[in-house]
Amino acid sequence: TVVSWSRLLSFVSAWRNLESICYLLRFLSAPRRIQGARPVSLSTAAMGIFGIGRGGDGSGNRKLTLQDVAELIQKKECHRMVVMAGAGISTPSGIPDFRSPGSGLYSNLQQYNIPYPEAIFEIAYFFHNPKPFFTLAKELYPGNYRPNYSHYFLRLLHDKGLLLRLYTQNIDGLERVAGIPPDKLVEAHGTFTTATCTTCRRSYPGEDFRGDVMADKIPHCPVCTGLIKPDIVFFGEELPHRFFLHVTDFPMADVLFIIGTSLEVQPFASLADAVRSSIPRVLINRDLVGPFAYQPQYNDVALLGDVISGVEKFVELMGWKKEMQELIQRETEKLDAKDN
Repeated sequence: TVVSWSRLLSFVSAWRNLESICYLLRFLSAPRRIQGARPVSLSTAAMGIFGIGRGGDGSGNRKLTLQDVAELIQKKECHRMVVMAGAGISTPSGIPDFRSPGSGLYSNLQQYNIPYPEAIFEIAYFFHNPKPFFTLAKELYPGNYRPNYSHYFLRLLHDKGLLLRLYTQNIDGLERVAGIPPDKLVEAHGTFTTATCTTCRRSYPGEDFRGDVMADKIPHCPVCTGLIKPDIVFFGEELPHRFFLHVTDFPMADVLFIIGTSLEVQPFASLADAVRSSIPRVLINRDLVGPFAYQPQYNDVALLGDVISGVEKFVELMGWKKEMQELIQRETEKLDAKDN
């Protein structure tokens, strides 16, 4: 079979485009802070390349309400739920968020003697001086805190078969403690559950080094003595491979919940725009953020204020109040028994 020059050139051109796309996705997969203007996001790049994503609504559709969303779920018209969660779901457990003025972690890092707050999560600074990170890790390590109402709400979604996937920015592991299975979780910014030697790249259970961290020791590899780093994603590192499940999860979702996040770190923040334009997006948050602030849609619903109160309101609309109480009591008793 003779391949024509035009076909060959078309193939080469397509291959170059694919290479460009792969390079772009790799570049955009490293977490980055947003300061000032909104940068090009992963979903924006996907829209430009593949022609997908949300667009403006010019149909004059009626504004959606939380009651409408609850009814759609009750009627099983929405049954594949994707949730994006941030630090705001863990603050009721006693874990400070990162950016709240005065109370956030970034406002209270003077004790760590670092040049600027974000340095504590920058990979280059970690290799220069790992002590500040491990001092913070001692505070955040799993086992120090317990899940709250928001985490158990997410667990209830899973129990009811509604949770397609939970994408969390949190590194505290409280979603796992609440009983959400790992296959339903995308821990976009990593986890303390595992750790890796930065020299020989051996992987270890994170619990193996908990004793060192709690004793204010910097953990080292028992094989090569290299520095051990929990599998937390630092600025400058690529996100876990599981993060790219969003390529299939978000087009499949028929409702998106965004809970307790500032949507200020890319590429996680861009996922808010990655669902189909026809599906409801529900924000439960202290403030309007991301596209809810700069490009709201008719099927966006925002519950502003205390996150727990917002979740409770939705649970009440769904008629799940008693089930939530029973779940929390059951899981609390399990944790009490484990601690004793």
